[in-house]
Amino acid sequence: MADQPAAADLQQKYRQFLDLLPLTITLAGLPPSEGRLFSEEQMEARGITIRAAYRVARTVAKECLGGS
Repeated sequence: MADQPAAADLQQKYRQFLDLLPLTITLAGLPPSEGRLFSEEQMEARGITIRAAYRVARTVAKECLGGS
């Protein structure tokens, strides 16, 4: 039973991530791959950009909702 609150918290965080994903991708400003494959370094760089954009998207959402 101790795993249920942790699982529910994880599920809530995942849902929040999915809800912010469109804003995150827009903020990241990354072009689509258009069928070409990225190198490992390029994928890592894109991941870093997406993580930074997610932090901004989360902050903007909190500010817009009046939370901290």
